[in-house]
Parts: sequence; structure tokens; C-alpha cells
Amino acid sequence: MTKIAELFVGDALKEIQLEPVSRIDLIKYAGASGDFNPIHTIDEEAKNAGLPGIIAHGMWTMGNLAKLFTSYYEEGFIEEYSIRFRGMVFLNDVITLKAELKDRQNDRLTFEVLAVNQDQKPVLKGEVVYKVY
Repeated sequence: MTKIAELFVGDALKEIQLEPVSRIDLIKYAGASGDFNPIHTIDEEAKNAGLPGIIAHGMWTMGNLAKLFTSYYEEGFIEEYSIRFRGMVFLNDVITLKAELKDRQNDRLTFEVLAVNQDQKPVLKGEVVYKVY
């Protein structure tokens, strides 16, 4: 595996494809996060809110995006994490996580990060600054 410090601008980290979003994923996340908004776990409540079905917590998607950097934690850490939500994540969606190195300034690597669904539609987009030790 290539060390993160050896990457060049334009290089991408290995993409990660998550398992299809399941109801139990969202129930467990609700319990862990304390976000019990029923649009994330109860079909009828989501429909009453005008949604076609339950949606994943935005922070569930954002938290998963950090998995792109897990294998590099011996080399440094995420110093800044800035994202914008671009779309909703529904049950059974398959999310792919992506990161491309956009800038290097000494020990700080700036990555453009993206999460897309199975239709390649962005659900989350942003930037991560990774600080190398």
C-alpha cells in the first residue's frame, strides 16, 4: 500500500463501496448518535414528512466518509473536515466513497471528497485536510 505522504496532486485514494443501506444500520446509528428523528427509521413518519421513504442520517454518511482515511492513521490524522450534503440517502442505496488529492502544502494534504449513490449522483461533497506527522 502506498503511504499517504507519497501521493501526488491528482492521485486518488482507493474507493470504498459500502454495503446497501439497511434499516438496522440506521436504527443502530440513531441509538449511537441520539438522533431519533423518525424520518430515519419509520416509513410512515418519513412519508408524512413528504419523503418517499426513510432517509439515512446525513452524519451517518459523513462519518462513513472518514473510512477513506482509516488505513492511513499511523501516518497522520484528519485535521479539517468540511462537507456539504448534496442529496438524500435512502434504504438500499449503495454509497461509494471517493477522495482525490487536490493540494499539498508541506505536511498538509487537501483532498476533495465525494460520496455518490448507485446512480453516480453525489450525496455528499467536501474537503478533508489530512496532516501528516
